[in-house]
Amino acid sequence: MYMVYWTEVDDGSAEAKSRDFPSTDMSAAMQFMEALRKRQREGEGVCFVTMCAENPDSVGHPGVADPSPDYNWKKRRR
Repeated sequence: MYMVYWTEVDDGSAEAKSRDFPSTDMSAAMQFMEALRKRQREGEGVCFVTMCAENPDSVGHPGVADPSPDYNWKKRRR
């Protein structure tokens, strides 16, 4: 899934907004972001345009955690 986030500013009041896109339609998410950035370039109160994704088929939990006790990868070869 892709999420596009942006902020609309109107008369000094900022409102955070978002829109989701299916994981099969990154192209639509990018086009939507470009339309928001076009509005921003034209002087409309649009800012903080960004996108993030979450893979529903991920095998691990998102984020940072301590490795499991049996994890023994080393950066330096021995």
